[in-house]
Amino acid sequence: MEDTPNTLMKFAKAVYNIIDTPVVFFREKIVEPNQKKYPWYHQKFRRVPTIDECYTDDFVCYTEANLQFERDKAVDDAILSILRSRYEECAVYHGQDDREICYPLRKIYEEASGAWFAKYGDLNPTLNVQQAYMKQKHRMVWERRHGPVGSGIKT
Repeated sequence: MEDTPNTLMKFAKAVYNIIDTPVVFFREKIVEPNQKKYPWYHQKFRRVPTIDECYTDDFVCYTEANLQFERDKAVDDAILSILRSRYEECAVYHGQDDREICYPLRKIYEEASGAWFAKYGDLNPTLNVQQAYMKQKHRMVWERRHGPVGSGIKT
């Protein structure tokens, strides 16, 4: 009876070594050296072809480009939201003195919101990549003919 706990421990250790040791070896020697290291919040998605690189009958490419566009818009929305909250927090914290202290943050936010509006503004609520591409094309044609948007028409 005295050997039973010792024998049971040896059996458990043998089972553990049979099951766990190959798994740990495989993970440490094969899986981990071949993994790309990145933090979870910096996941990098594969860039897909843009809408101007898709053929006219390639609906899979259109769908992938549209999903990429939606991801890019979500990132731009988040960046704009962060910049706005930084400026607002600065203005609330400094109160009346915010004009001098928070001016750089305000300038950065206004430039970013202008860039956001140039890309996404004045588009339908059912936003898709083809509409945004056409908007960009029309803006580039306008700038070629008349100069930067907002500077007036040059005759």
